Amino acid sequence: MSLNILEISYLIASLTFILGLKMLSHPDSARKGNLLAAAGMGIAVLATLVLYQDFDAGKGLNYGLIFLGLVIGTIIGTIMAKKVQMTAMPQMVSFFNGMGGACAALIAIIEFQHHQHAEITGFDGELLVMLLGLLIGSVSFSGSMIAYGKLEGKIKDKVLPMNQAVNMLLLLTVTGLIAYQMFAGSDPVLFYVLLGVALIYGILFVMPIGGADMPVVISLLNSFTGIAAAFGGFLYDNKAMLTGGILVGSAGTILTILMCKAMNRSLTNVLLGAFGGSTATSSKSGDSDQTVREISISDTAVLLSYSQSVVIVPGYGLAVAQAQHICHELEKLLEEKGVEVNYAIHPVAGRMPGHMNVLLAEADVPYERMQEMEEINPKLANTDVVVVIGANDVVNPAAKNDPASPIYGMPILEVDQAKNVIIMKRGMSSGYAGIENELFFYPKTRMLFGDAKDSLQKLASEVKDV
Repeated sequence: MSLNILEISYLIASLTFILGLKMLSHPDSARKGNLLAAAGMGIAVLATLVLYQDFDAGKGLNYGLIFLGLVIGTIIGTIMAKKVQMTAMPQMVSFFNGMGGACAALIAIIEFQHHQHAEITGFDGELLVMLLGLLIGSVSFSGSMIAYGKLEGKIKDKVLPMNQAVNMLLLLTVTGLIAYQMFAGSDPVLFYVLLGVALIYGILFVMPIGGADMPVVISLLNSFTGIAAAFGGFLYDNKAMLTGGILVGSAGTILTILMCKAMNRSLTNVLLGAFGGSTATSSKSGDSDQTVREISISDTAVLLSYSQSVVIVPGYGLAVAQAQHICHELEKLLEEKGVEVNYAIHPVAGRMPGHMNVLLAEADVPYERMQEMEEINPKLANTDVVVVIGANDVVNPAAKNDPASPIYGMPILEVDQAKNVIIMKRGMSSGYAGIENELFFYPKTRMLFGDAKDSLQKLASEVKDV
C-alpha cells in the first residue's frame, strides 16, 4: 500500500514538473510555474521520507542526516538566491548546475559500492548506467565550476598546447575504461580512474572556450546534468527523478541547438573554435573612417523626445550598471510624450539564455515590449532612434560585412538600418568576443559615454524638461 502511494506521489511530482516547465515559457505564468514545480519536488521528497523503506537492507532511513542535509542546503540556497545580483545570475546558474552534476556522480559512486556485492549474470545494465552517470555528472561538475570561474572573472581563457588532441585522447580513454568494465567486469580501481579522467576532461573541455560562447556552454552543461540525473532515476526506478532529468536534459539540448542557430555556428565549432578569446580582431579595423561622434545628454533627450519610434537594445553593460529600473522609467517618460518604445532582444545577449528578458522583467517592463530579433529587425529601418545600452557583439555589422571577422555570419540586431543610433558605453572597449565594433564609426552613430545608470538618470531628467 505504501509503495503504491509512493509511486502515485512520484507521478504527481512528474506532472508538476511538466506543467511547471510549460508555464515557464511565458513571464506572466513563470513565477507560478516555478512554484508549482518546487511544490512537486517537495511532494516527492516528503513522500520518500515518509513512505520509502530500504526493504533489501532491512532497515529504515537515517532521518537525522537527511534532515541535516535539508536544513543546510535550504539555508545556503536561500542566502545565495537572496544575495545574488542580476549581473551574477549566470555564475549562480553555473554553480548550481555543477552541484547537480556532482550529486549525480555521487549517486553513481555510492551505488557502485553496493553493486560490488551483487551477483550479475548476462549484460550488466546497471553498471553501464552507473559508469555513464559518473562520466557525465563529473564532466558537468568540473566544467560548470570552470565556467563559474570564467564568468566570475577569476579564470582566464587558456588554450593549452595540443588541447584538442589531449581532449580526444581523454575521450578515447573514458570510452575504453567503460567498454573494458562492461566486458571484463567492474573494477573499483578503474572506476575511480574513470572519475579522475572525467573531472580532468571537464576542466580541459571548458577552459579554452571563449567568453562569447559561454551561454552555449552553460546550456550544454545543463543538459549534461539533466542526463546524469535521469541515469540516477533509472538506478532507483524513481519516476520523478527520471522525468525531471529528461526534462532538463532535453530542454538544455534544444536550447543549445537554438543558440547555435542564433549564432549561425555549429556546436562543434563552438566547442572547438575557442571563439571570443582576447586575440580576436576584425580585418577591417583601420581600413575605414575611425571618427567617433559624441552626443550630449541634452541633445539625446531632444532627439528621443521628438521621435516617433525608439528601440532600446539592452546588453550586459545594462546589467552591470543595474540600470534596468531607470531604463524602464525613461521608457515610460517617452511613452507619455507619444513615443513608441520597444526593446530588441538578441538570443545570446548577456551571459546566459534569457538574461535580458529576466533583467527587464525584474523592472516590470511589459513582456509585449520585449521583441525578439526576428520580430524587431524588419522594423528597424523605420525606427527613428536605436539606443544601445551596453550591448556590443550582437549589433556589430562585421557579422554581415566582414568575411574575415570571427563573428561573420552570426545573425545580429540590424540597428545600423535605423535612422539614428546612440550607443551608451563607458569607453571604446571591444565586446565580450574581443572584436572591435565598426558600428561605433558609422556617420549615423553617436556615442554617449559614461556609466549607463548615471547617464540614464540624467537623460530621464532632461526628457522631463523637454
